[in-house]
Amino acid sequence: MQEHKPVFVDWCPGCGNFGILRAEEMAIRELGIDPKKVIVVSGIGCSGKIPHFIQLPIGGVHTLHGRSIAYATGIKLSNPSLEVIVNIGDGDGLGIGMGHFVHAGRRNIDMTVIVHDNGVYGLTKGQASPTLHRGLKTKSLPRPNINDAVNPISVALSAGYTFVARGYAYDVMHLKDLIVKAIKHKGLAFIDVLQPCPTYNDINTKEWYDKRIYKLDNDPTWDPKVKSETDQQTKFERAMLKALEWGDKIPIGVFYENELVPTFEERIMQNIPNYLDYYPAKQEIEKNGESTTKIDELIKAKRV
Repeated sequence: MQEHKPVFVDWCPGCGNFGILRAEEMAIRELGIDPKKVIVVSGIGCSGKIPHFIQLPIGGVHTLHGRSIAYATGIKLSNPSLEVIVNIGDGDGLGIGMGHFVHAGRRNIDMTVIVHDNGVYGLTKGQASPTLHRGLKTKSLPRPNINDAVNPISVALSAGYTFVARGYAYDVMHLKDLIVKAIKHKGLAFIDVLQPCPTYNDINTKEWYDKRIYKLDNDPTWDPKVKSETDQQTKFERAMLKALEWGDKIPIGVFYENELVPTFEERIMQNIPNYLDYYPAKQEIEKNGESTTKIDELIKAKRV
């Protein structure tokens, strides 16, 4: 195997992306996953360099702006044996990519989506992203932001994500634990990571977050896991209410976890029972310029 050569990480000093990068690396190592079975997909923006910077011999794809979830969907469904992790920026994934973000929730594909949430488009010099709250004026804006903010947690819950959490980029160990839980979850997992941008967002700084963040883990009454169909609605509604907390108190941790919903892979097997035995990546699709895909093998079970 070719030697893995480290790449210089060129984010700005103090960028929250460093914490996400290290937490993600540690989570993959802790889980003991073969790096060759891990695919990290990213879009465009500062977060998009994650596949280049991870110090593990993983597979990585740096895709188009807002299209990383669609790309990752194709990878996962063509080879469900892979562990697919998607890294998106708040502008990348919750702006132009919002359609893909929402519709992924309807499918509940077994992969993990991590959003780098800093309230600005850092790569293009600090314009307001969809998660910047109305009335805020960061250092690069000529006037206060006039748009209402997207709430990533409530959108993910509404869309159907079956694991929804929030982390903080400067609490690397806590974030690592969340990523471990997300990867182990059976279904589509989402983590909104509060990621300070020291270059362009001079409002939501480390000092600002440190005064407000508290951990849901420390509340003995908080239990986000759905254990039966009867408590699904209660847990969902409680998570939605908790998602509205913002300002003087900002919760981090797991908001909702539900493994009772069938994954998209399981739904495919309802129509193609031998899908996991003969998924597309196992097939020879071309030989001498001619297609060799054996469609009949995929639908054989349906003929019985």
